[in-house]
Amino acid sequence: MHIYLWRHSNQFSSWSMIDEPQIYNDRYTSAEVAVMATSKEEAYQLLAQDGHWNMDDLQRIEPEIIPLDASRILTSHILF
Repeated sequence: MHIYLWRHSNQFSSWSMIDEPQIYNDRYTSAEVAVMATSKEEAYQLLAQDGHWNMDDLQRIEPEIIPLDASRILTSHILF
């Protein structure tokens, strides 16, 4: 079992970034989703079932993969 973590920020996007991915179906400044699954494919299936995530763009971003085999800091997120 792993945690698959996707993060994306539009904070600094502009018209010059036309090909910037939009991973969530509504407008956002910062989007993050974490899925616990046995494989990345299963994580994608769960996200597709949710119906709020843009799967084509989400697949353009490689998730952080966090194995659940040892104690660890799962994630940290700092905005400056």
